[in-house]
Amino acid sequence: MVGQIVLLCVLGLLVVLFFVFVPVGLWISAVAANVKVGIFNLVGMRLRRVAPAKIVFPLIKATKAGLEVKVNQLEAHYLAGGDVDRVVNALIAAQRAGMDLSFEKASAIDLAGRNVFEAVKMSVTPKVVETPLISAVAKDGIELLVKARVTVRTNIERLIGGAGEATVLARIGEGIVTTVGSSQNHNEVLENPDEISKLILEKGLDSGTAYEIISIDIADIDIGRNVGANLQSLQAEADNKIAQARAEERRAMAVALEQEMRAAVVQAEAEIPKAMAQALREGHIGVLDYYKLQNIQADTEMKKGIGTGADAYAESKKV
Repeated sequence: MVGQIVLLCVLGLLVVLFFVFVPVGLWISAVAANVKVGIFNLVGMRLRRVAPAKIVFPLIKATKAGLEVKVNQLEAHYLAGGDVDRVVNALIAAQRAGMDLSFEKASAIDLAGRNVFEAVKMSVTPKVVETPLISAVAKDGIELLVKARVTVRTNIERLIGGAGEATVLARIGEGIVTTVGSSQNHNEVLENPDEISKLILEKGLDSGTAYEIISIDIADIDIGRNVGANLQSLQAEADNKIAQARAEERRAMAVALEQEMRAAVVQAEAEIPKAMAQALREGHIGVLDYYKLQNIQADTEMKKGIGTGADAYAESKKV
């Protein structure tokens, strides 16, 4: 009796392990959907550490949509780190839109890090991208703030290795700056904003990117600063500072020259007593001549003092 109970327990445990390890439910779902997946193939997925549900459900979806996708392809893409469900959704969307997209290309796009399903949807339904305010200056020095709406759609052929949305926006900004900068007057741009779109589209800015530019529409143009006037004002201020520096340099040189001349005068005056003494010793002048010279100097200093006092008195009267 005990042996039968043990046997039943062992059999029950084996059945539980069988249903846990072998995805019988997935196999029944696949058979019901007329998808040919062997139960041993599902067991092999378990052994290869592949989640069978990640393969079976996308395979059922692809089969119902009429796609010819093999289990090995889906399993290989899963093991490579790809999103199997997203690739199958992209293939179904491409088939419905009449696009020629193979499983190999879709899986390559997915493994490259791109959202292949969003790319297919964006290829069918173009996306509108709005640029930030772009500052551009016309030749008359007036700044214009331009905002554009760019309609783009995915180019599946250039999706692998092509530049992204940021590159497209950067090129659009570059085109706006170049177009406005080549205008003689900012009024020309305000009167004909569509000229910006035409010139940018002619440059083929979408080359080398994963997108195709369908249209560029100027959404808004605002007048900004008078950059030309600001630059002229800054230049005038800089010239004024340079002129002041040069004038200060000339004044400093004049002061230095004056100091040198005063020093020379002081030095010359210091030589006078020596010269007088030498003349007295050598007899070139007498003592009386020396005193006469002293009287003349004193008389001159007195006259200077009187003149200076009279001028000060006259200035005080004017005040």
